[in-house]
Amino acid sequence: KQWYQRRVAITAGVTAASKLGGPVHALVAGDACQEAAAAAAKIPGIEKVFVAESDSLKGQIAEAVSAVLLDVQSKNNYSHILANGTVFGKNILPRLGAKLDVAPISDIVEVKSENTFVRTIYAGNAVQTLESVDPVKLITVRGTAFEAAADEGGSAATEAVEVVVNNDKSKWLEAKLSKSDRPELASASIVISGGRGLKNGENFEMLYTLADKMGAAVGASRAAVDAGYVPSDLQVGQTGKMIAPDLYIAVGISGAIQHLAGMKDSKTIVAINKDGEAPIFQVSDYGLVDDLFKAVPEMINSIDG
Repeated sequence: KQWYQRRVAITAGVTAASKLGGPVHALVAGDACQEAAAAAAKIPGIEKVFVAESDSLKGQIAEAVSAVLLDVQSKNNYSHILANGTVFGKNILPRLGAKLDVAPISDIVEVKSENTFVRTIYAGNAVQTLESVDPVKLITVRGTAFEAAADEGGSAATEAVEVVVNNDKSKWLEAKLSKSDRPELASASIVISGGRGLKNGENFEMLYTLADKMGAAVGASRAAVDAGYVPSDLQVGQTGKMIAPDLYIAVGISGAIQHLAGMKDSKTIVAINKDGEAPIFQVSDYGLVDDLFKAVPEMINSIDG
């Protein structure tokens, strides 16, 4: 399950790594990761997969995984270490950066050279080109900015890594995951997101019904999450998930800067909002100025018809 959720981000990271020149190696770490390692070995562009499997890596907490990374780095002396720009990657690399005394470079959208990278700042309102002089470049990659590598066709060698983790600072207890038959938000081709305009959590049922008919995932704005309408794992935006589906439908979302940063790379954006001046219409390909409580049921009925 976790491998599936991270697959798109990881394959995009492989594409970014391949632009740096030189061989690309991957590290798969966890308490039961043989299946994920086998899948990683099939990704074209990866020459070797290091497999770190141990009960001490259960939950993949930062203290444990960064210790494994530090050991692998000490033995291989890599010039670049990349991770996906998700909560997982952003949790690991800062700690590794402190251990290596280098500054991580977050959320890159382009590789100019082995030392020069492009990233967005100010919630995507400005683009920064930076050059790193650190001996080791630690980089998180925005998965939506790079074409995902293929899942099949590679035949990387695998190598087991001896895991020695002395971590008494933190302990993984459990993971409580939302269970749904809908597509995973991070990798869905169609996403329907709701905002504060839905007024309460019960009204999200309309979006769930529409999503089920369209084979879509459901997302939400930060305002909807903060208001308690839906859980935080549905949040799309700078402080949530960065996604780029083929079709993104924004319902009752005004278009705050931090939300746009998480979905503006979508192939086609449709906005439904009764406020014709809402910022979301500035980035949408199609816009409907209408009451969502009228428009969404009509969409559901049209699909039924």
